[in-house]
Amino acid sequence: QVQLMQSGGGSVQPGGSLSLSCAASGSTFSYYCMAWFRQAPGKEREGIAAIRTGGRGEWYGDPAKGRFTIALDSAKNTLYLQMNRLKPDDTAKYYCAAGQCAGSLLDVNEYNYWGQGTQVTVSS
Repeated sequence: QVQLMQSGGGSVQPGGSLSLSCAASGSTFSYYCMAWFRQAPGKEREGIAAIRTGGRGEWYGDPAKGRFTIALDSAKNTLYLQMNRLKPDDTAKYYCAAGQCAGSLLDVNEYNYWGQGTQVTVSS
């Protein structure tokens, strides 16, 4: 089993920045990729950014390109998401996830371990 504990998030004005962290514990050898997803009220969960644990590249969904950066500290088993130039449309609950990712790294079905979620609100 893998446990994912999220921290960070909160409220910010448009154009501001926030960061999220996700600390993994347990059987951390059992997954090969990690990702951030988000879900706004009434919408499906969408992939924002993903990374392979072996450090072989990063993937970003269209909403994140050029504004968000995903990073993994393997020594600490901690995943990060730095979010810059935030917009009201970025308001959602953000989740970290871990999985084996045989297919698309931004596909929610590739992940079987999930964090508890943390709210990000962008509003003036």
